[in-house]
Amino acid sequence: MKNFFFLLLAVAFMACGNETAVESAEPTPSTEPAPAPFAQRIEAATERLSGTDAGKLVLASIDAHGGLDKWYSQSPLYYHFQYLPTDDKTIRDSYILNDYVNARAVHTSANQEGVTYGFDGQDAWHAPADVKPTVSPRFWSLTPYYFVGLPFVLADEGINFEQLPDAEWEGTTYNKIKVTYEQGTGDADGDYYVLWINPETKQMDALNYIVSYPGFFKDEGHSPEKLMVLSGKTTVDGITLPTGYTTRWSDKPTEVITNIYVKDYEFRPDTEDEAFAKPAGAKVTTDLPGK
Repeated sequence: MKNFFFLLLAVAFMACGNETAVESAEPTPSTEPAPAPFAQRIEAATERLSGTDAGKLVLASIDAHGGLDKWYSQSPLYYHFQYLPTDDKTIRDSYILNDYVNARAVHTSANQEGVTYGFDGQDAWHAPADVKPTVSPRFWSLTPYYFVGLPFVLADEGINFEQLPDAEWEGTTYNKIKVTYEQGTGDADGDYYVLWINPETKQMDALNYIVSYPGFFKDEGHSPEKLMVLSGKTTVDGITLPTGYTTRWSDKPTEVITNIYVKDYEFRPDTEDEAFAKPAGAKVTTDLPGK
């Protein structure tokens, strides 16, 4: 018993000595890896999308196109976007740099020499101030990125999903998901999209949509519904992107009214923040009522 008592004292003494050593030692650096920059955003998006069967199909499509981690970490995206109506009216042709993480864009017009326009996260602008672009900078600055960025852009907040009955297009039966927006989401919360998701690849092959932008349509009006069919895809740094679309009226699906071509994709994650600032002398512009 005596020996056991002295053993306890010895253990206690060593424990005290160790505590003193620990307190005086330098903190040990953590070996845990730092969280990825967009981990919280991706986790929140995954939770939102996983809440419904329709959202799960959208999430599966996002993953099939390359996944949110690759998508967010490689912003911004550069590309050449050509919107060419078959009647040669309202041609929109520009070289675009999109910071899609923060919803910013800069366009260099390909059909108006020296003209640039964009959206800096708050204001739409164009330069030079005395030359008006052939498109609405407020409406068009982010529109191409939305079509290029589907289905990734559907990971944002304020979006609702509804699964529609499957439908056939050119021999394939597609899953269809209707996308609507909560009031106050963006400039045109009356827009909707219908995604056509291939049940085998899980990728999006087509979509229907309307435009409800209040700068063009008053009193909650909107355009007739259109059908856009992807005419090709490419994979850039692990992300599958469209190389083009054919656009038709939904009630006349065999009649092409617009050809869209997208090329020269480059992810440019080292772009300086200043690239999205309004240039000196640019004019802030909007065609939204009351703004």
